[in-house]
Amino acid sequence: MTVSDREPASERSDREPAVAVPPARLAADDEPGLDPVPAVPPAAPRTVPRRYGVRPGQVVALLFLAVIAVAALAPGLLSGADPLAADPLHALAPPSAQHWFGTDHLGRDVLSRVVHGAGYSLGIGAAAILFAAVLGTVLGALAGLSPRYVDEPLSRLFDVLASFPELLLAMLVISVTGPGAGNVILAIGLVQLPNYARVIRGQTFVVRRSGYVEQAVTLGLRRPTLVVRHVLPNILGPLPVLATIGMGTAIIATSGLSFLGMGPQPPDPEWGSMLAEARNYLRVAWWSVLFPGLFVTLTVVSLTAVGRRLQRRFEGRLP
Repeated sequence: MTVSDREPASERSDREPAVAVPPARLAADDEPGLDPVPAVPPAAPRTVPRRYGVRPGQVVALLFLAVIAVAALAPGLLSGADPLAADPLHALAPPSAQHWFGTDHLGRDVLSRVVHGAGYSLGIGAAAILFAAVLGTVLGALAGLSPRYVDEPLSRLFDVLASFPELLLAMLVISVTGPGAGNVILAIGLVQLPNYARVIRGQTFVVRRSGYVEQAVTLGLRRPTLVVRHVLPNILGPLPVLATIGMGTAIIATSGLSFLGMGPQPPDPEWGSMLAEARNYLRVAWWSVLFPGLFVTLTVVSLTAVGRRLQRRFEGRLP
């Protein structure tokens, strides 16, 4: 006889853990003759798959931007009329089969002027954004890689430029340099500069403290090679998003400055100058104001829609 056999049943029951009986077994033991009811497993939570398709509005925005790009690069494909040819006999003519967008106060075809004006507005805006992106990248990277005594003055410069209202600062620059397309590019580029410099400076701080950069420094990689090979490629990611959204702001600024007489001068068919010339004829020739303003609005809205989608993709909210 073993030790366990000599122990009382009560002591063995205290030592042995109780075995949990499934609910189906309990029901069958309590009521003999009933079949055991199997336990129903809990239902798994339903998950709705997220859909990342392209929205119809974004497709429309891309198509409209494609048409605007064609108008800017090859306006003759969309309109064969001369945007500067005046016809006083048909001045202020309403939209018709001959003039789809009507004519202005000098008899010039509004459709042709709108199409050719895309080259001025988009060209000035793109040049200003390119100027701001290049200079902002250089200054932002310099501030992020330099010691504190270089970073602090550059950061305060960015803060001062960003503290001014954009249109007011652009008007201040043009009042010193004079009107014209080149000076508008310079003014808008300086206005947009802090947006790029601040972002690039922050990205440079993040990349500079990353593990692979510190490892490259430990291995003795030269500083110019380190910056070109490891820092610059990893700080340029936000630029497409900033440039796309900033392009809309630049077009608005270009049109606003031209409306005030500080941009391309008449008879150049720039959208803002067209609005300035046609504002006195709004009651009798609404079409001469409607179509330039409509194209400015649709272009800016389309660029903003595309830029927001690029921003969501860059932030990882889209696959």
